[in-house]
Parts: sequence; C-alpha cells; structure tokens
Amino acid sequence: MMRSMDRRTFLGGLLGVAATASAAQRRPPNILLVFSDDHAFQAISAYGRGLNHTPNIDRIGREGMRFDNCLVTNSICAPSRAVVLTGKYSHLNGLLDNRQTFNGAQQTMPKLLQSAGYQTAIIGKWHLKSDPTGFDHWEVLPGQGNYYNPDFLTPAGKHRREGYVTDLITDLSLDWLRNGRDPAKPFLLMCQHKAPHRNWMPAPEKLELYSDVKLPEPPTLFDDYEHRASPAHQQEMEIGRHMTPMADLKIVPPAGAADSPDYQHYLGEYNRMNPEQKRMWDASYRPRNEAFVKANPQGKDLVRWKYQRFMQDYLRCIASVDDSVGRVLRHLDAADLAGNTIVIYASDQGFYLGEHGWFDKRWMYEESIRTPLLVRWPGVAAPGSVSAKMTANLDFPETFLEAAGVPVPSGMQGRSLVPLLRGQTPADWRKSFYYHYYEKAEHHVARHYGVRTDRYTLIHYYESNEWELFDRQKDAQQMRSVYTDAGYATVVAELKTELARLRKELKVPDKDPDVP
Repeated sequence: MMRSMDRRTFLGGLLGVAATASAAQRRPPNILLVFSDDHAFQAISAYGRGLNHTPNIDRIGREGMRFDNCLVTNSICAPSRAVVLTGKYSHLNGLLDNRQTFNGAQQTMPKLLQSAGYQTAIIGKWHLKSDPTGFDHWEVLPGQGNYYNPDFLTPAGKHRREGYVTDLITDLSLDWLRNGRDPAKPFLLMCQHKAPHRNWMPAPEKLELYSDVKLPEPPTLFDDYEHRASPAHQQEMEIGRHMTPMADLKIVPPAGAADSPDYQHYLGEYNRMNPEQKRMWDASYRPRNEAFVKANPQGKDLVRWKYQRFMQDYLRCIASVDDSVGRVLRHLDAADLAGNTIVIYASDQGFYLGEHGWFDKRWMYEESIRTPLLVRWPGVAAPGSVSAKMTANLDFPETFLEAAGVPVPSGMQGRSLVPLLRGQTPADWRKSFYYHYYEKAEHHVARHYGVRTDRYTLIHYYESNEWELFDRQKDAQQMRSVYTDAGYATVVAELKTELARLRKELKVPDKDPDVP
C-alpha cells in the first residue's frame, strides 16, 4: 500500500502535470505559414492529380485538413500577399497589381499578433517593395529574388548569400526557430519561398529529376479558345508562342540572339552561379539541348517539347520546396513544438500547367483562382479531414487571429476558418465568392471581375463589356461559355444580382482606383 508521504508526492506530481498541461493549453498556438509562389494545387500529390510526389506537404494534410476549394481574390503575386497581411480586398488595402508599393503603415495581421505578445518573423519572398512592418525579424528577397546565390534585404541593408534560394530560406527559418526567437513567447513565422515561380531554375541536386519521365499532357493543351470571349484570344501566356527560349526554356542562344533581352536575362541568372554550380548546370542542360536541336521538333511537337521542359523544371523546383517542408516539420518534432504549432501550407495563387495551352495565372478560371491549402492543428483539425467549402486567402488573417485569441477587426472582409477546422460549418458560410483582377499590361490578360459559386463562374470583362458564364458541373475544364444560351438566362440574371450584392457588400468602387 502506498505510504501517505508517497501518496502526497504522487498526487502533487499529478496536479503539477495537470497544471502544466493546462498552462500549455492556455498558451496561444504558434503559427507557421509556409507560403510558396505559383504552386498549383495540381502539383501536390495530396490533391490526386498524379503529376508528382510531395510527401512532406502531403503530411500536413494527412495530419490535418486539406481544403479543396480555396480561392484567391486577385490571382497575382503582390496583391495576394497584401490580402494575406490585411484580410482586405485589393481595392481596400491599396495594392491592385505587382507594380504598386504596399502601404506598410496600415493595420495588418502581424501587427495585431505582435501587439498581443507574439514574436513575428518573415523570411523569404516579400515582393511588396516597401520594408516589412509588424515583424520583429525580417530577411527578405528584393523583388522576385534569384534562385542562385540570392541577395537578401534586412533592416541593416542588402547582402548576398551563397546557395540555392529554397535551401537558404529554409536554413534562415530554422536558424530563427532555434536561435532567434524568445521561447517564452508564441510565434508567427512566415516562411515564404520564391519557388516555383518563373523562370523555374532547379537546385543542383534536382537537375536530373524527371529527365526520363514523360509527364502527362492536359487535355486542353491545344485549346483554340473558340467558345470564349475575345480576351482568351488576346492573351500572351501560351507555352507554344510566348515562352522565352533562353530564360524560360534554358536553350543556349541561336546565332545572332546573343544581344537579345531574353539572353541577357538568362545570362544575368547564369552568371550568379559559382563555378561548381555552372559545371553541374551545363552538364545537365547541354546534352538535352543538343538532342533538342538535333531533333528539331516543329508545330505541335515543338509545343509538346516546351511543355515537357517547362514542367520538368517546375516540378524540380517544387521538389526542393517539399524537402524544405520536411526539414521544418522534423524540427518542430525534435524541438517539441509540433503539438502547439499550427502549420499552414499554401501558395499565393494557382497556376496553369498547360491547361488551355497556358502558363502563369491571373484569370478567374479554375486553375488560376484555386490555390492549395493544407492545415495541421493538433487537437483541433481531425487528421485526414477534407473541406470542400469555399475558402480564400482572404480568410487567413482572421483564422490566425482567432486561433491566437485576438479579436478580429470589423474592417477585415474574410471569415475565420477555425470553425471549419473544428469540423463545424456555420449556417451562413459563403455560397458565392467575388474575384477582381486589375493588371492589364502583363501577359495582356484583360481586367475582369466576377462571381463564383459551387457550380457556376460568371466573368465580366468590363473594359470591353464582354461576359462569360461557365457551368463547371457540365464543363469542368471551362471550354465553352454558355452566357448567351437561352437555357441559362435565369442563371445569368441571378448571378448578376449576386455579383451586384457582393460588390456593394465589399465596397468595390464603380470605377477602378488609379493604377499607374
């Protein structure tokens, strides 16, 4: 039988453990956002498209929730990042396109967390031109950044680091987790990768990945845009016609092309490499380029070759991002941080992987407006759970704030995902979503806005006053607009009414704000 002193010691120990557990439960969770650039949901194996294998990113969904219907408000890099910081659409946060400068004086989610006692850090791609605000620590790439031996900006100025950008961002993130933060405080870490953004330069150890693999072509690779409005015909983002041979496709310059802007761009990236990096790069690309020149593909065969080269490089870049996610997850495990850390993997928008013959993003069509989102929150999100509800990058700040126990300001326009993560769907959850794209110059994608529901996508190209309607239940690949079909007249009327309601609710001005 247990002696009285032993019993008191035992009971005291139990109370101590309970008190410690209770204190741990009361402590706000750490928040780790791993944010990539242009990572299509089609290129994450958890989404079942079969293009590649991303075991570490998949782990987040396997141990948490995968969101299958996460959308962006404006499918372009800088505006998407501004939305994630502010929880407001582009017309309210002031960043409509990639050419503008973010107003860092405004209210942001990192500032609110910082005021609530969080230690905040951002490392990697920033792309907002102004210096980061609301962060205790920041080290970010200038502009788009470079894949090899990139420069970084800090409060002390600019410096260059030797190595591959995805590895360096991961190294810096892990160093901050180990040595830079105050363990007594909860943290927000935004680990933001450049990859897999154009011009898709793989790491040295990934250069041969997929070399012997013929990647499946999307069925719409040779789309002729016959049943769409005029903007689909006028764009400049086709793999066949608009990819640059050197910067995009890594083909050495043909005779007479050495002074072209394309070659100068390629040379600028190539000359950042050290001798060993150049040796490995040349050893990989030169034999394949020689085989290409010898084969001399033409017509559709040339488009197919370009598709394979683009996709191999794109997926190689993603393989490095997946490795990075694995390193970070293993650190959380080893440091006993995993149990109280929300881990989010997302991209700033979707991306075309040959669908409609395209690369890039911008459109309201599905591959562009949809972004991957996987969230692990131990004890809250059930392992292996899936949500098909319409969610958005607009919801990220509200989610982080509610998870941290910080009041969500009334001016934010998204919805916290915390109820969905808990397996509950509020009765008033959104059934429609507003999208607005402003940047007309790049790739000649026309400005447009529209409304998306679970079944329909209605798009208005407002400068030419053209409309498109897609019934995604019958036309998942969005190949034929049914806007003028008499059988959809009632649907068009209902969606236009909903579009007007959303514009009013979201305070969208009738006239676009001035864009330089």
